[in-house]
Amino acid sequence: MLYQGQSIRVEAVDSGIFRLVFDNQNESINKLDQATLGELREAVTRLGQQSELNGLICTSAKDCFIVGADIREFNQMFAQSEERIASALLDMNQIFNALEDLPCPTVTAINGIALGGGFELCLSTDYRVMAESAKIGLPETKLGIYPGWGGSIRLPRLIGVDNANEWICGGVEKRAPAALAEGAVDAVVPVDQVEAAALDLVRRCNAGDFDYRMRREEKTSPIKLSQMEMLMAFESAKGVVAAKAGPHYPAPMAALKTMQKHATLPRDKALEVEGKGVAKLAKSPVTHALVGLFVKDQMVKKITGKYSKQAAPVHQAAVLGAGIMGGGVAYQSASKGVPILMKDIAEPALELGLAEASKLLQGQLKRKRIDSVKMAQTLNRITPTLSYGDFERVDLVVEAVVEHPQIKKSVLAEAEKHLKEGAVLTSNTSTISISELAKALQQPENFCGMHFFNPVHRMPLVEVIRGEHTSEATVARTVGYAKAMGKTPIVVNDCPGFFVNRILFPYFYGFSALLRDGADFRRVDKVMEGFGWPMGPAYLLDVVGIDTAHHASQVMAAGYPDRMTQQGEDIMARMFRLQRFGQKSGAGFYGYETDARGKPKKLADDSIDELLQGVVGEAREFSDEEIIQRMMIPLCIETVRCLEEGIVSSAAEADMALIMGAGFPPYLGGPLHYLDQLGLKAFCEMAQQFSALGPLYQPTEKMQAMAAKHETYLGLALNASAQGNSQGN
Repeated sequence: MLYQGQSIRVEAVDSGIFRLVFDNQNESINKLDQATLGELREAVTRLGQQSELNGLICTSAKDCFIVGADIREFNQMFAQSEERIASALLDMNQIFNALEDLPCPTVTAINGIALGGGFELCLSTDYRVMAESAKIGLPETKLGIYPGWGGSIRLPRLIGVDNANEWICGGVEKRAPAALAEGAVDAVVPVDQVEAAALDLVRRCNAGDFDYRMRREEKTSPIKLSQMEMLMAFESAKGVVAAKAGPHYPAPMAALKTMQKHATLPRDKALEVEGKGVAKLAKSPVTHALVGLFVKDQMVKKITGKYSKQAAPVHQAAVLGAGIMGGGVAYQSASKGVPILMKDIAEPALELGLAEASKLLQGQLKRKRIDSVKMAQTLNRITPTLSYGDFERVDLVVEAVVEHPQIKKSVLAEAEKHLKEGAVLTSNTSTISISELAKALQQPENFCGMHFFNPVHRMPLVEVIRGEHTSEATVARTVGYAKAMGKTPIVVNDCPGFFVNRILFPYFYGFSALLRDGADFRRVDKVMEGFGWPMGPAYLLDVVGIDTAHHASQVMAAGYPDRMTQQGEDIMARMFRLQRFGQKSGAGFYGYETDARGKPKKLADDSIDELLQGVVGEAREFSDEEIIQRMMIPLCIETVRCLEEGIVSSAAEADMALIMGAGFPPYLGGPLHYLDQLGLKAFCEMAQQFSALGPLYQPTEKMQAMAAKHETYLGLALNASAQGNSQGN
């Protein structure tokens, strides 16, 4: 053994060939934290001191290769000055450079995920052998930065400028076929042959079959393009990159400009340019927000992991109601390997549910995400049924029938009779009280909410709603099933609207009040989309369904009469009365027609202004700033209310839920991060300007007290992470 550390060991293979193995003894995965980088520095130094060094293969003893850098440590480094960040990056790069400069052929055996810094390490070796099941990429732009360990330098020299622009600016992750076709890896083999293939490649280099020195020279030299070719490659990409990134995410364009700037430089000079650029981005509020989201995501995983560890697994699921939602739930469960019964009372409904699942699988097949065999296997995991005959073997049921309390109570009570002892019963209700629905059940402790967001296959969030009598075992099993479905579950307590919808409706009421005061809904949509929302409020209501929103608004008004009762006919009530339900009816705030791909296409509808007379006030011009403030203030205050009332357990969960479930702009980091960035004192003063609009615009007493003490919700989130989720322990 040449070297043995906590994360790395170096051992001889034969004839001067060594194996450097990443195997973090304290984690289930490998990551490049400071301790591991220190060991890598020592390991490479010892390798360089060998009198006989004929080759090196880098491998992993874990199922993954290296998932990336330790983002928490990066976050701490980003708190330093630009100069210190750039200096730290250059120091880290000396380790990768030393690996790249070893006097022997080097090959990485990529057996699993190699992302970010993990893939940058792969790029520092001469060759890469990749498992068929592995995935590689440089996703740093999703964190508001770009690769800072030589990735922006080595990749374009290896695979060409155009391909590298897509990889780096888009933050994409590539599977083996694409990685091989584009030249990022040199061979693709079954996972059990990766190390043997890497060793064979080292030996063939020593035999003279491959010129590893020439490959290394290509990666460390300026890009071999003429000045005109270079100009065309980078300038033609700028419009595409800018359009995809949008105005709120500077990292993709910064990455492109940096690659253009160092394209004519050798490796060491190029690294200086790369480091300074990353250091500048690291100080931006967008990076602070996006890195913060990553950290919060880890917190949420830690919280849900506590539930999963104590949960009995779901081997067989069932969904009641085979419409679009039921079909989506069935597809998601089956596609992740959990068999599911799909029950309805009518054959046509079952056909609709199966058609929905089949359509989603056809889309996967068309995009080559699955093959026909996998599609057939997935469909075979969905069993349509008109009876409860097989329900005695079901571990968890998702009720997804019409949003009506009496109908749901009846269906849930009937289903409960056919379940085995300990089976979990859940409701996919979006507004109806879980504690109220539980009154129809004999064993309310086995019942909770499991609120999916539409479309099920795309929306990552699932709200797991704890009712008054719900047991922790029920919550744990539901969380475990949601995770098995590939979703991010967040546990919330029961209240009207639960968490996400409760937050969204003050936002919609802010929209309604703007229209009442004379704003044009099209302008409000444009401003809020420009602010970073995927849809403006009018368009979002059309997509949700005006009938659905109108029903939910009545639930909210009954639950929070002090601030969510609307006086007279508001915009939602008018649209509901006109039966302009949005996309589902072909007309809402906008008109809709089906495009060539079968999807609804939004169109202008000139008739709407006359139809809204009486609920839209006399036309008045609002500034962008006022529109944003009037929309965002009630949303942020209601988020705080939920946190204070314990509806959601931590600031981290609150921010992640609104990002994943409502489309809150990620560059703002979530509503509580947004409040921190504005400053609670400044926010409270801003809200005071609109106090005449009613209680929705009045900060809570605790908010005002925190503002006076200069406290932040980030501080609360970190405290919650340190203490754990008390309700989940």
